[in-house]
Amino acid sequence: MLKKLFACLALAAAACAPVWAQDAAASAPAVAEAASAASALVAAAAEAAASAPAAAASEAAAPAPVPNKGDTAWMMVSTLLVILMTVPGLALFYGGLVRSKNMLSVLMQVTVAFSMVVVLWVLYGYSLAFTEGNAFIGGFDRVLLKGVWDNAAGTFANAATFSKGVYIPEIVFAAFQATFAGITACLIVGAFAERIKFGAVLLFVAIWFTFSYIPIAHMVWFWMGPDAYSSAAVAEEMTSKAGLIWQWGALDFAGGTVVHINAAVAGLVGAYMVGKRIGYGKEAFTPHSLTLTMVGASLLWVGWFGFNAGSALEANGFAALAFANTLVATAAAVLAWCIGEALLKGKASMLGAASGAVAGLVAITPAAGNVGLGGGLIIGFIAGFACLWGVTGLKKLLGADDSLDVFGVHGVGGIVGALLTGVFNSPNLGGPSAVADWVTVGMIAPDAYSIASQVWVQAKGVLLTIVWSGVVSLIAYKIVDMVIGLRVSEEAEREGLDITSHGETAYHK
Repeated sequence: MLKKLFACLALAAAACAPVWAQDAAASAPAVAEAASAASALVAAAAEAAASAPAAAASEAAAPAPVPNKGDTAWMMVSTLLVILMTVPGLALFYGGLVRSKNMLSVLMQVTVAFSMVVVLWVLYGYSLAFTEGNAFIGGFDRVLLKGVWDNAAGTFANAATFSKGVYIPEIVFAAFQATFAGITACLIVGAFAERIKFGAVLLFVAIWFTFSYIPIAHMVWFWMGPDAYSSAAVAEEMTSKAGLIWQWGALDFAGGTVVHINAAVAGLVGAYMVGKRIGYGKEAFTPHSLTLTMVGASLLWVGWFGFNAGSALEANGFAALAFANTLVATAAAVLAWCIGEALLKGKASMLGAASGAVAGLVAITPAAGNVGLGGGLIIGFIAGFACLWGVTGLKKLLGADDSLDVFGVHGVGGIVGALLTGVFNSPNLGGPSAVADWVTVGMIAPDAYSIASQVWVQAKGVLLTIVWSGVVSLIAYKIVDMVIGLRVSEEAEREGLDITSHGETAYHK
């Protein structure tokens, strides 16, 4: 089975090689407008030469932008924190929730899927997500990260942040985004844990990453960078080159749509396609180690500061706002979940507190740098109650065996956070507002901000993500089922995937 998988991946890599070998000029990546800015300076110098040779010479001699060392250091730390979220954070959180006979299988699925996506990101993912193409997908100018080292200049290429004239090395931005792609794919495995083939997980992730994660990331996050908006005359043209959802004006600070809703829909479709676990609804599927789950949840919370605050791309006030919101919204969600459990069951549980923390982290992700602390607290409280309903009432309505409640937490939390971002981004409710004009970086005035309009834009982004991920996931699972087969045998499932799929066990009696 794995031979078929590796053969498919080898073919994909071979297909990318000729494209990489082309000696075409690389265009600027999504947020890296340094090359475009440099071209604009050269063009301006040439035009000025006709009337003022001295001024032209001075303009042409202007030094290239130098990345800010503090921002660069913060982004490398943030990248490490997102890796901490995944391996070991998410792996232990999921691992503790399954039965002991499947502990290693979950650790393997998370670790290997993350590693594979990082490799695919370097091969072609970054290029397709963060270079200019069309409203849905980028191009191949950064295949194998070609061009991040500028041979002509003898230095690394720059990536723009959200402030004019402020840059970080593009290679750091690419690495940061690689960790986002990796953890998104790993979130999915919780939906069909304990009964899927290891090879099927990897082949599905490879297909879904290519046709769902990359396009959604491009549609939400690709734009030409602030320095491209040099005048009102080019503003409309620059916006038309951005991803579709960015063009709509949707706000997604760190991945409510790209990461959580995208992965949650894929997980829910997988739960239906793979089928229910043997004995589901008839016997208890008790987590084998809530201690490990708590450790995993704690690591997720710590790592999420890099995930959210790092998405500011600078060590500035918006990073500080995202950092603070990640703290307070998560704490509010823990309290809300515990209150809800106490009202429903008479007791608040450790599993509930850990789940509440993840619910708050998910919901604040799109809002982290887009709402004030008051809005963050409210989003956290609402998410705690909403996700509790997601893993109880909604789960029964859907009728799927979503093993580790991927949709109930990440789907519901992501939708709640994305929609409420449009509400609490309002400067009238303590939010920082949104940029109205990237030429001047002017914000929407309080009297001009329309909550209804922004919530509608947010809803369009949510709906497109749900439909896109759902369709891609359905097709991907069908392909995997035909090539490898999705589910292990009944005998293997009863014995446990640790032994049957990996030949080892987490615990020795």
